[in-house]
Amino acid sequence: MERLFDNGRTAWYHNSCNKQREDSAVDRTILHCDLNSFYASVELLEHPQLREQPVAVCGDPESRHGVILAKNEPAKRFGVKTAETVWQARRKCPELVLLGAHHWKYHKYSKLVNAVYERYTDLVEPFSVDESWLDVTGSLHLFGLSGGALADEIRAVVRRELGLTISVGVSFNKVFAKMGSDYKKPDATTVITRENYRQLLWPLQVGELLFVGHAARRTLAGYGIQTIGDLARFDREALGEILGKQGYTLHDYASGAEHAPVIPARDMPGPKSVGSGLTFSHDLVGWEQLSAGICSLSDEVAARLRRHKLKCATVQVTIRDPNFKDICRQKRLGAPTYVSRDIAAAAMELIRAAWNERAPVRALTVTAQNLVEEGQAAEQLDLFAAGAAPRRDKLERLERAMDGIRGKYGRQAISFASGVPREGGKKQRGGAQGEKIGPEY
Repeated sequence: MERLFDNGRTAWYHNSCNKQREDSAVDRTILHCDLNSFYASVELLEHPQLREQPVAVCGDPESRHGVILAKNEPAKRFGVKTAETVWQARRKCPELVLLGAHHWKYHKYSKLVNAVYERYTDLVEPFSVDESWLDVTGSLHLFGLSGGALADEIRAVVRRELGLTISVGVSFNKVFAKMGSDYKKPDATTVITRENYRQLLWPLQVGELLFVGHAARRTLAGYGIQTIGDLARFDREALGEILGKQGYTLHDYASGAEHAPVIPARDMPGPKSVGSGLTFSHDLVGWEQLSAGICSLSDEVAARLRRHKLKCATVQVTIRDPNFKDICRQKRLGAPTYVSRDIAAAAMELIRAAWNERAPVRALTVTAQNLVEEGQAAEQLDLFAAGAAPRRDKLERLERAMDGIRGKYGRQAISFASGVPREGGKKQRGGAQGEKIGPEY
């Protein structure tokens, strides 16, 4: 089925959302779709014989200290958890089958699944690689279905066409739709309405509410707030005095007063910075090892910049020693770039100026800052680095060609010889600030 909407309809519907926020009597129909055991499910597409066995995905299946990134339903029944080490998981489940991670596959299937969602609405907001919100208020009449029935149809299409399952929450706002997709798994639809949300959600622990972290939970417990219902019944102004702006936000979430619009990816603001970090399986010592690590990280940062059609004018490096002490340095570039060699050269210049070659390094992070659009950066080259333009143009063509090969055959299909293998390292929080990039649960 082709997309059903044009830009005029999108503009009309955004205006409609604004009116809905002014008139709470008009309810939207929001779906939150969450791919079940996403990483593991994608890997099992190529290993169907393992579906009934406990399976987990990790960065390095050969390392006892590797970290579990995802697990399937049989592994969950043994108590295997995301983010625990391989040896901890195998202590719970000695028969656990470990599969390596292939992130390029997950991004590929994420795009395919979101393409299915776009058959039903043009208002699709990715929340992470395996989660998306859909506002179907304006399209329900086209299918003649209720929100719950439409969610069931989408689940069936994803299962039939891609071999993956999703859990879907249906509600009148984004927060309750998200909680609905978590309410029952796997491959299930949960409808949360104004009539039943108190019954379904208020008895849950307050930590189950979106964006209630450990610190907020401890603070709320000090005021006798244990459940989501306790939070909703608590005085809103008093909650604001306790937690500041977050207090008002959480009270709105718990009481069903949240009305944030679903913002499609095309309307989201671009990233403010793009970074990639890695904690290495062994400390790096010496310029050669540090350069290999920097080249690998710079390659990933540059690829993300090219994907966003952005160039960076500043490079920042963060170095962490074995005692978890960080130092951070940054450098302004002569001309904006998304060439990995330029980013790596600037990063190594910073490291050589700030670090003792014989001192061990536990982790590195490379961040591209002061981003400019690709077209604007091209104009600036004539002003700041005209002599380097032919060389840079050649390198840009080379690295874009590498992007094409990786897009077709996977990220591991081609890389720079100077890059250090990423197996055995634990990825730190990086990504583009402003991108919805989150963990797979």
